[in-house]
Amino acid sequence: MWRASLIGSDTQLNQASYYEASVQRPPPGEPLSGSLQADVLVVGAGFSGLSAALELAQRGLSVVVLEADRVGSGASGRNGGQAIVGYASGQGPFEQQLGQVDAQRAWDMSLEAIDLIDRRIAEHGIDCDRRHGYLYVADAPRKARALREEADDLQARGVAVDWAEGDDVGRLIGTRRYVAAFREQRSGHLHPLKYALGLAEAARAAGVRIFEHSPVTSLRRGPVLQALTPQGAVNARFGVLAGNCMLPEYGPAVAPDIAPRIMPVGTYIIGTGPVNPDLAASLIPGQAAVCDNNFVLDYFRFSADHRMLFGGRVSYTTMTPRNLQGLMRDRMVRIFPALRDVPVAFCWGGFVDISMNRAPDFGRLGDNLYYLQGFSGHGVALTGLAGQLVAEAVAGQAGRFDVFARLQHRRFPGGPLLRTPSLALGMLWHRLKDVI
Repeated sequence: MWRASLIGSDTQLNQASYYEASVQRPPPGEPLSGSLQADVLVVGAGFSGLSAALELAQRGLSVVVLEADRVGSGASGRNGGQAIVGYASGQGPFEQQLGQVDAQRAWDMSLEAIDLIDRRIAEHGIDCDRRHGYLYVADAPRKARALREEADDLQARGVAVDWAEGDDVGRLIGTRRYVAAFREQRSGHLHPLKYALGLAEAARAAGVRIFEHSPVTSLRRGPVLQALTPQGAVNARFGVLAGNCMLPEYGPAVAPDIAPRIMPVGTYIIGTGPVNPDLAASLIPGQAAVCDNNFVLDYFRFSADHRMLFGGRVSYTTMTPRNLQGLMRDRMVRIFPALRDVPVAFCWGGFVDISMNRAPDFGRLGDNLYYLQGFSGHGVALTGLAGQLVAEAVAGQAGRFDVFARLQHRRFPGGPLLRTPSLALGMLWHRLKDVI
């Protein structure tokens, strides 16, 4: 069945993760057993769930977090680590649906999301290899024109950019692959699993109770919410669903009304052995993270210990591509021939959630159940903001949350059987456009 295969694929994809290999996790706690009472139940111990839990506890509420696997075991602990201003959708859906005033509020909050990461790192002493600097690149003249428009838009919105084209690109990145590039300093990168574990530690210190290996299999709605796990139950006045595309895999009936509005997309990363620090500095000056503007994009950066972490490829079928490591290595070497003889030490992946219009999907189910999903590849920064906004809403200050809740989202077409192959066909078309 598709549901079982997604869980199985997700487990396999995390067997050779650089992030997991480079942290020391605390021993797992006991799963939830018995019945608990709380002001707020949070489902999912990724960035958004942990952020919400921390913010709620700091407001004096009792919080229980239920996690099906381990803290940061999903997309939050596996992603490319790139914290980026703005939204995967661009400003279009916000301006079209909300008008200029609230679209500007949404943009300003995306900048706040970056600042929030730095504030939490400083406040809680989270050591997560944080770096500022982000490089956007284009590999063809047509894409360079689109990149110029993006750079001009960022500049108009108050984000300073350093533009380069032609031979000048070489001062920003050590490859002949790209015809244009620009750098900005608001965005950047971090070690996502270290950050997730740091958020969990901060949440526990604030009084949050976190139960790993405690999947929510059903959820009864009403004035008091009741979540059931295989061995226990939590009763709460409010709930926050932060399980994204994995939520229905464990409890298909938990939130069937929102699940069709997002799709699981497989994304993959390789990590090389350490390279000479001087070589790393010549290939990506200033330790920036890099992303191209193809529809099927490449994104990459050097880790704190000088490993190339190279991401790309996607799967809209939930099936891992064949010869994944070889395909990823070939893409990396086409960009950086100097890495040809550097061994690949890690290869991992996972599933992110995307919405139809690539804008985040936040909202309510009834009066007391909130959901956060649809981060569409921009989750490193936006999940933290989402947790803050939902905490504000639970505490009675919902104005900022409702900027996002007013966005209208469509279901993916085709129903549970046809929407995945339909999306895969659409993806094939965009891949063809990338090479034109």
